[in-house]
Amino acid sequence: MDLWHNVKRFFGSLRPGPPPRADLEWAEAHLLEGEVPLWRAMSNPDKRHALRVARRVDEVLGATAPRPVMAAALLHDVGKNDARLRTYGRVVATLTIWLAGKRTVAAWTQTRGLWRRIGLYAEYPRLGSEALALAGSDPLTVAWALEHHDPPEDWTVPHDLGEVLAAADE
Repeated sequence: MDLWHNVKRFFGSLRPGPPPRADLEWAEAHLLEGEVPLWRAMSNPDKRHALRVARRVDEVLGATAPRPVMAAALLHDVGKNDARLRTYGRVVATLTIWLAGKRTVAAWTQTRGLWRRIGLYAEYPRLGSEALALAGSDPLTVAWALEHHDPPEDWTVPHDLGEVLAAADE
């Protein structure tokens, strides 16, 4: 668990309201028709984070950024939708995963209530990749949603693009 990353995400999530309309339109211009509903279902804090990541990727790659890479930047956290946790619930989930272990918590997806939602949160990379595959996303976009917390040696995405995406997500 990258504590600094999580602290920044926590404070960033406290700001109310959606991102500016122009940013939302910019994001949707990089998404396939099947990806747009997934994007729209994301929470406002997740959209703001994803937009920051995508803007950083755009700064590095510019016009050479393939659409699937921009979609990966925008949708890498889309699996968090399934857990339906707000900011403080995510804090509890993150701490629980850290204390109990991801494998233990992931098994809670077979339970009910808050425990199930924490289990779903632990599984969000897998859930997001599955949702993206069903939406018809490019294999790179699907893979990044699944692998974005994995060590670089485990990535199936091209390492040069994975490094840009990972650095943008810091």
